[in-house]
Amino acid sequence: MKRSIAVCLLLSLLSCSASAAPVPPFKAAVVQFNPALNERDKNIEALAAAFETGMKNGAKLLVAPEMSTTGYHYDDRDAIAPFVDTIPGKATEAFSKLTAEYDAYVVFGMAEVDRKTGLYYNSSALVGPEGVIGSYRKTHQWEAEEHWSVFGDLGVPVFGTKLGRIAINICMDAAYPEAARLAALSGANIMAFPTNSTSQAIAALPARAMQNGLYILSANRSNTEKSFHMIGGSAIWSPDGECLASTPLGMTVSDDVHETRFAYADIDPAKYSNRGKDLLAFRRPSLYKDLMLHVGPWNYAKTTEPKELTALLVQFQPGESRAANVKKMQHLIDEVLSTGGSGKPDLIVLPELAVNGAARADGKKDADFFSDLAKARRAYVVGSFVEKEGKSWYITAALFDRDGNEVGRYRKTHLSKGERAWAAAGDQIKAFKTDVGIIGVMLGDEVWYPEIFGILSVYRADVIAVPSSWKRSDGGQMVLPKEISANKYPDGGMALWDSVAMSAQAYTLIANYTGEDYFGGSGIYTLDPLYGLDQPTYLQREEKALLVKFRTVQPEWWFNQEMLINSRRTPYYMPLITE
Repeated sequence: MKRSIAVCLLLSLLSCSASAAPVPPFKAAVVQFNPALNERDKNIEALAAAFETGMKNGAKLLVAPEMSTTGYHYDDRDAIAPFVDTIPGKATEAFSKLTAEYDAYVVFGMAEVDRKTGLYYNSSALVGPEGVIGSYRKTHQWEAEEHWSVFGDLGVPVFGTKLGRIAINICMDAAYPEAARLAALSGANIMAFPTNSTSQAIAALPARAMQNGLYILSANRSNTEKSFHMIGGSAIWSPDGECLASTPLGMTVSDDVHETRFAYADIDPAKYSNRGKDLLAFRRPSLYKDLMLHVGPWNYAKTTEPKELTALLVQFQPGESRAANVKKMQHLIDEVLSTGGSGKPDLIVLPELAVNGAARADGKKDADFFSDLAKARRAYVVGSFVEKEGKSWYITAALFDRDGNEVGRYRKTHLSKGERAWAAAGDQIKAFKTDVGIIGVMLGDEVWYPEIFGILSVYRADVIAVPSSWKRSDGGQMVLPKEISANKYPDGGMALWDSVAMSAQAYTLIANYTGEDYFGGSGIYTLDPLYGLDQPTYLQREEKALLVKFRTVQPEWWFNQEMLINSRRTPYYMPLITE
């Protein structure tokens, strides 16, 4: 077992053993509180009253929004100087009286001043029955606060409590999968998430909960401050990505709600052990060293000119023979391309092991089929097959160019439980430079591992192709309310696939099976449908080849891969690569 996993499991056991009996289920609350700008003392008083209301209703853990003691928008240090607070300080003293009286815990956002340096931070504090337990300083900041706040310098600490181990992320942290992963690796059971979100931050949370096996308590605001509208939608997410409770969304200024609202849900500590947590043991930190790279805006290897691309994604019900699968794929491709009216594909992606399944047979025949398809359609093709080297079998994806030449191979680096019984894992994460852009490849259930698509983003992948065999029983369906996105998500999407695209800022092309056992959902997951940049498009469960058109790179958009890369906080990612 990896040392980091052993440590986090030990810490979890120690936190549970703090009480004589296992932690029983308890009620938690997210407190949708709207502070008044420049009114710190009044906000503390009002927030204390809101916390007490929640505690009287039985909540043992309560989370309030980002910057909930001050409001959010300040032009510079001078503007916020009268309202900063220390930890411990005025706010924690006020709230600790309540947490002691009601035997409860609160997390809230505030503007912190460091006593020694005089620096200001966008911070959150955790206060419990015994007083101040700890604090977190926001690691990944948004532009508005960078005029007065410096980047957090505490990493992502995890705090042991009677309710379990609690970590904190704040708002923009959700755009970077590393932040929640750091919490999980330190043994967190619950992540408190204070935010002032217009949608991006809270949209990332279902996937973060699943990938890391965390309960996430997200507290947002629901009003407008200096033209900045926050949409509410405070929610409690289970480790399965289920929304246990939420407040309504309000997508426009006319939907402002100024009064405090609450959402309550029961937290079941029995679910602190779950699939996301189990998969931490199968991370491969030795492969993740490139997560620490920070290649700035002068990266000459990146794609600088947007590409107008057409991709073809094939979805079908797998048959009982190689011949049946080949025939079906050819038929579906012919069917969609025969009219010629939809354009020719630049890239074709086929499901995982689409020709011969997991049969341990000569993969060269499968590779020949993909090569021939590439030549016939004058398109790049991503196909996967089983190959043998020496005594070892590998699950391999290969990229072929328009002439049928093999550009490169990727051997699946993170195997499922069934695959570990017979296959060996690859030892390198790869992206391939082509004349249509940089193409990264993942396979199947590797979408559970954000380190992989984080590295593909570092490699500046414009497109991530994911040959998949995702079953309906694997779960992970999209659960966000449709109104959260300007360009609506179609029915039948998958949150973990969406997380790849949004977190890597690379268009993600899924080719999956359909049928009685399989999820379907093949299509394109895009960079930012939330604010209207682009449109996710995917199939439901029909057998079909789907053509999608898109423009890569998106250099003018407010958030893109360039912005993501330049704002990553790599010094704090060290635990991700430690064995």
